[in-house]
Amino acid sequence: MSITTPPRPLEVTALFPQLAPLARTATRLHPRPGAPSGHDSSIGGPLLWPADEPWPHCTGPHVWDGRNPALPPDDVRWERRIRAELADRPHSDPNLPLAARYTPEEAAIAKRIKVGRAWPEGPVAMLPMAQLYVRDIPDLRPPGQPEADLLQILWCPFDHPANPTTALRWRSTADITEVLDAPPEPPAMQFRGYLPEPCLLAPEQITEYPNPLELSKELQQELRDWTRWQGAGATVDSSYAVAPDEFYLSNMSVAPGWKVGGWTRWGLTDPMPRRCQECGTEADPLLTIASSEWSANTESWAPNGEQANLTPSLPLSPSQKPTKLDIARGYNLQLHTCPVSPDHPHIELIQ
Repeated sequence: MSITTPPRPLEVTALFPQLAPLARTATRLHPRPGAPSGHDSSIGGPLLWPADEPWPHCTGPHVWDGRNPALPPDDVRWERRIRAELADRPHSDPNLPLAARYTPEEAAIAKRIKVGRAWPEGPVAMLPMAQLYVRDIPDLRPPGQPEADLLQILWCPFDHPANPTTALRWRSTADITEVLDAPPEPPAMQFRGYLPEPCLLAPEQITEYPNPLELSKELQQELRDWTRWQGAGATVDSSYAVAPDEFYLSNMSVAPGWKVGGWTRWGLTDPMPRRCQECGTEADPLLTIASSEWSANTESWAPNGEQANLTPSLPLSPSQKPTKLDIARGYNLQLHTCPVSPDHPHIELIQ
């Protein structure tokens, strides 16, 4: 796949030279549904996991929320498969309820899925979230492990008191002699949106600048000065005249969607320190796990070829939500790691 981001509406450092030294590269992953193997960089695909290494499990607590029955991953896959087939199936009445278009077999599966399962007791096998090969991701730099060429991320498909629980594994593929053929799966999961759809990636390196709240007060004030932006001419929509810093935030600073590296995305909270619990070093953004690839206020980041299919309202288009993940009702989980040692605990941040 070749997926590219349109050029930014203007060269922002020409208007605000102070931003130039703050530029960072990031790699947009551009996930799209596919059939990855363990030798591919992927989202939700199989991991190249050593057969002699235990599979990570989460010890919880996994406390029933009192509302939703748990769902086995296979039931979620069945449901998605049925919905995809229904979308392609001709029918005479477009107003016919979804359930009325089921085959008898599909109706039985839907009934079973609706009932759900009991919440699991004891440790729960974690789900593969992402597998990233260094060869594919220019911004992927294993700290203190020059031989590592593969990063694997897993997560627990249940809510926890703080953030979702994730596990990171850096490894060298040269050390893997035998691959685990049938990794365990959790007996159930909390929400449909916690199971990533298998996706192949089309990595693309871009340039990012900080969220306005991470800039100096002086530069923040300059970004709010409409007369500065008028020097860019017609490339800046006049609707931003009352808040030109919003134009910078939506079109110039941090890219939406799945990405490696770059700057931290903020939204739920103001910027806060992200320091390693072990050594106090400022942690670096590693991976953004996104609920969607772009939204109504970040449409300029939609890849070339998809600009004509933008949907400003819900439901999102398939290209906006290729992984089918839904994190905290549409937010993002950002992982930060210590640049000193891969053995230091990583930081999980929802924004």
